[in-house]
Amino acid sequence: MTFAPEWLALREKADAEARSTELVEVVRATLVNRNPLTIRDLGCGTGSMGRWLAGRLGGVQHWVLHDRDPRLLELAEASMSELKDVTVETREGDLTSLNAAELEGADLVTCSALLDLLTTNEMNALAVACVEAHVPALFTLSVAGRIEFDPAEPLDAAFQDAFNAHQRRVVDGRRLLGPDAPAAAEEAFVAAGASVRTAQSPWRLDADSLLGEWLKGWVGAAVEQEPARAAEASEYLRRRSTASAVVHHVDLLAIPAKS
Repeated sequence: MTFAPEWLALREKADAEARSTELVEVVRATLVNRNPLTIRDLGCGTGSMGRWLAGRLGGVQHWVLHDRDPRLLELAEASMSELKDVTVETREGDLTSLNAAELEGADLVTCSALLDLLTTNEMNALAVACVEAHVPALFTLSVAGRIEFDPAEPLDAAFQDAFNAHQRRVVDGRRLLGPDAPAAAEEAFVAAGASVRTAQSPWRLDADSLLGEWLKGWVGAAVEQEPARAAEASEYLRRRSTASAVVHHVDLLAIPAKS
C-alpha cells in the first residue's frame, strides 16, 4: 500500500502537533551518550517523521529511510538532506522482512502511522528484531479506532465500526491489525523483553481541508466495508464536514533491556 505525497503533506502539520514530545524526551535521555546517531525510519513516506524528530534529538545524525515507494523515497531524501547535521540514505523494499541483523548498529528505529498496516505475525517479528538488535523503537500515530465528533450524532458509531472493520480486512492473504495495532505492538514488545511506554497522540481537526480529505477517506472505507451505508453516506459526510473531530492515535516507545 502506498500513499499520495499530497495526502502526506496535508496531514504533516496535524501529525507534528499530535506526536508525543514526552516520549521524545525519554528517547533523548536513553541516547544521551551516543553521537552520531543512526536512525532507521520504517515506511518513511516523504520524511515527515525525520523532519519532526531530527531537531528534537539534536547532534549529528544518519537516517536510513525505508519505503516501498521509490517516489516517496526520493522526496524524503531530498527534504531531509537539507537538515543541519543530518545525512541520509534510502532503502527501497518490503520492510516486513527486516531482522535483527539488518538493524544492528542502529541507535533508534522509528515509524509513523504504519503499524495498522502490519499483521500480528509481522508486528511480533518486528518487535523481536528490535529487541534482539538492542535498539529502542519509537512508533508514533498508530490509529486507535476511536473518533469523537462535536457535535456527535447517532450515525457516528455505525460509520466508526464499519471503518474499523475495513482496517482489519484481509489483503492478499494478510489480516491487517488496523486499530488493534497499539495493543498488539505493546504486547509484542513486552513479550520480547522490552519496557514499553505509551502516550496518546490525537489529531484535533476543525472544519478545514484536512478534515474534509480525511472524512472522505474514512466514510469511503466504511461504505466499502458495508455497502448498505452508501445511501446515507453523502448526507452524513456533508453534516460531519462542518463538525470538529478528535481522531485518536497512540505513540509507543519500547526500550530493550540492557544485555
